[in-house]
Amino acid sequence: MLIIPTRDKLRSLKLYGMLKSLEEQNMSADYTDLSFEERLGLLVDREITEQENRRLSSRLKQARLRQAACIENIDFKTTRGLDKSLIKSLNSDQWLKNCLNILITGPSGVGKSFIACAIGHRACLEGYTVLYLRAPRLFSDLALAKGDGRYVRLMKSFARTNLLIIDDWGLAALDDCERRDLLEILEDRHNLQSTIITSQLPVKHWHETIGNPTLADAILDRLVHNAYTIELKGESMRKTNRL
Repeated sequence: MLIIPTRDKLRSLKLYGMLKSLEEQNMSADYTDLSFEERLGLLVDREITEQENRRLSSRLKQARLRQAACIENIDFKTTRGLDKSLIKSLNSDQWLKNCLNILITGPSGVGKSFIACAIGHRACLEGYTVLYLRAPRLFSDLALAKGDGRYVRLMKSFARTNLLIIDDWGLAALDDCERRDLLEILEDRHNLQSTIITSQLPVKHWHETIGNPTLADAILDRLVHNAYTIELKGESMRKTNRL
């Protein structure tokens, strides 16, 4: 067997998993008793694993999650009204398949962003595309995009993303442009993709924060009625962890 040309061909085809597995097989006597089909199967399995890992790394990089969080590390011991059974149900991708939303509310520091990022991390593991954005940055980026011609492209990228996380929503009342941008984002995603929104404001106050009653009705209709609601309470966990 001409091993060097074979290695070069695997490298040129970017079959790096098969290349690593081939080198391991040639360096170990443990594989000599295996049939050709068994050794080939190991090569293929290694390549599949390598490609899945690369795709996962790419999804996590594109997600730009604010925190390195996972559902397994969510704290259920601290009293903050967190429903463990609900979080467990969100550990599967059924809610994503059904294009449902998640609304996470509560005072500053109770872990809203961590939970949102943990759910986003799980979505990445399940093969979904995710994008994390803070609401103030989202609206400022959209305003800039309107000026430099990126607006349509940016809106299309939001529409294609399987899970859009909008963090820190409602810190300030929306102006007319922000209201209309949010409605367009949610309209493109309604019953097609899933959205997570975190806010210090209870959902019942979102209508007045949006401002325009007509647009507020349209926005909330596309967001609230097909959503899980997680209402957190208690003191800031940052404060508790310092004690």
